[in-house]
Amino acid sequence: MAFDGIRARLGAIIGGFDAAQSHRRLRGFRASRAHVNTLIASAGETITARARWLARNNGYASGAVEAFASNVVGDGIKPSSSIANAAQKEALQKLWLAWTDEADAEGLTDFYGLQRRAARELFLAGEVFLRLRPRRPEDGLSVPLQLQMLPSEMLPMDLNRELPGGGTIRQGIEFDGIGRRVAYHLLRRHPGDMTDPGLVGETVRVPASEIIHALDPVEAGQLRGVSRFAPAIVKLFTLDLYDDAELERKKTAAMFAMFITSPALETPLEPAEEDLEVEPGQVVRLDPGEDVSTPATPDSGSTYEPFQYRTLLQIAAALGIPYPYLTGDAARGNFSNTRVALLDFRRRVSSIQHSVIIHQLCRPVWQRWMDLAVLSGAIDLPGYDRLRCAYQSVSWLPTRWDWVDPMKDASAEILQIEAGLKSRSQAISERGYDAEQVDREIAAERKREAALGLDFRRPGSPAQGPKGEAGSEASDATGDRDDDPDADSSDNDAKPVEDR
Repeated sequence: MAFDGIRARLGAIIGGFDAAQSHRRLRGFRASRAHVNTLIASAGETITARARWLARNNGYASGAVEAFASNVVGDGIKPSSSIANAAQKEALQKLWLAWTDEADAEGLTDFYGLQRRAARELFLAGEVFLRLRPRRPEDGLSVPLQLQMLPSEMLPMDLNRELPGGGTIRQGIEFDGIGRRVAYHLLRRHPGDMTDPGLVGETVRVPASEIIHALDPVEAGQLRGVSRFAPAIVKLFTLDLYDDAELERKKTAAMFAMFITSPALETPLEPAEEDLEVEPGQVVRLDPGEDVSTPATPDSGSTYEPFQYRTLLQIAAALGIPYPYLTGDAARGNFSNTRVALLDFRRRVSSIQHSVIIHQLCRPVWQRWMDLAVLSGAIDLPGYDRLRCAYQSVSWLPTRWDWVDPMKDASAEILQIEAGLKSRSQAISERGYDAEQVDREIAAERKREAALGLDFRRPGSPAQGPKGEAGSEASDATGDRDDDPDADSSDNDAKPVEDR
């Protein structure tokens, strides 16, 4: 403390950065120099508990959580295998699709539902744990693997100790001598679940290879996550109190319709007559000396709405959620500035998708799933032990975002494809689908249409010529030839792929 005082006096003499001075304006600004791990250890559990309380009881907080989860995950971040062999890729994708329905160890949702729950936990607690649960062959799963989601409270913050051999346990995470995560010491039961008869405080050591720990660290060396509500909790809670007080004041004022003033009674303790009930159009006769007045109900004032708006803007900025998503108020702002805000929000969401959800959650699940799929015989991939990295190569496709006018979006995308600014494969991938699978489905539909003499494509579409000329499939079905100069082009179907 003495050194801090000397440094402050020296800084005052030298000057330089005004932000480091201790003058009158910054006298009460005492910033902690503790590392983020120390701050999380002392305040993390309280912040998470308050964030969960707000999500359960505050409409704005609940809307923020749902907006974050639905934009980060949407319908699901789905894999598209990069295996070159089309038959192997199709078999692998079908097996994955079958397994997604079995992925949840609790049986409450599928793999993409687990992604959404994980995104909610990331927003609320700043971190989430999933345990990889290998299963027995007799369990009847397509691939013997399931995922068990664990909240952040299952890893005790206060578990810190030295281990023999140079290892340490820090905030429930075990590290070896060179700082690698080797295990997680998880509680057997949630510390706040009184319905679980398990032993309170008992922990179990789980190897790090069996645990997925997803978090978005904000500082170097950070071990545990911090709730995204941390910078907004105070304003959310106090705004809620203010709103409740305002509502209570208006409710109390609305209880009084009018006041009747009477002269002083001869006997002070004599009870007054019953309250007068007033009906529409009623003529009321008053006793001599009585007077009627209506209460001057105080209004909320002209500052109520601007104050609410400005405070909610600060909360939206603290949570990283656009104002319309936080409040459901789409009336404020024009299309241009709303679109700018959404573009910035979607860039943030995209970074979370790729750096957290995909890298920390989806990637290890895919790797373990493929290993167990091959080992269990659910799929045959020759040379998998030698070509493991090549077989596990995959692209993860988030759900595409759409704007208000899908016609303009589609037209702009077609122009980009025709101008060579993007490929069809890229456009399809941005929509969350696999291009090869879509092409196979289109080819199967064209074959079926040709067999039935149908064609639902409009003239000039990319699958046809510029004038909507028909191809060989329908001509084969109707007996015409492409080289027949007398053949009517309307009787033909689309050209073969190589002639497009």
